[in-house]
Amino acid sequence: MRDRPRIVVLSGLPGSGKSTWARKQGVAVVSTDDVRFLLSDDVSNQLIHGAVFATVRYLVRKRLELRRPVTYVDATNSTTGERRTYIKLAQLYDAAAEAVFFDTPVEICKERNRGRERMVPEWAIEAMAARISRPSLEEGFSVVTIYSAGGIPERYDAES
Repeated sequence: MRDRPRIVVLSGLPGSGKSTWARKQGVAVVSTDDVRFLLSDDVSNQLIHGAVFATVRYLVRKRLELRRPVTYVDATNSTTGERRTYIKLAQLYDAAAEAVFFDTPVEICKERNRGRERMVPEWAIEAMAARISRPSLEEGFSVVTIYSAGGIPERYDAES
């Protein structure tokens, strides 16, 4: 019997470390920034938001259909509603849904953002910070890992 595939939903503010961490994992990452660039040649094009997320969902769904072992979803995924889509896909395809939350202080995110080639406006980071929520096991994730700036990751497992 094959192992269940996993969707790992990354969550955190721009500049929190999601993309850097994901690259270090050495696995397939479905990234909204990459899809945005693929569709419009412009990673900052917000006019195609709907098309970007439809494409991300399509790619995640296809990877689940093909029973790929793990798929990381790199986006801010800042609210329960935004993350719910991936939990439902996991349930539909008998996959595990895990969350990794980057609990990086807003000021550190803004500082990192200033050093980027493509900067997110600071007002946008502040607006996201005002509405972001930590993922939880209650949402339907089997595992939630919290990375705090400079700290040891906290892991919460539905099985324990």
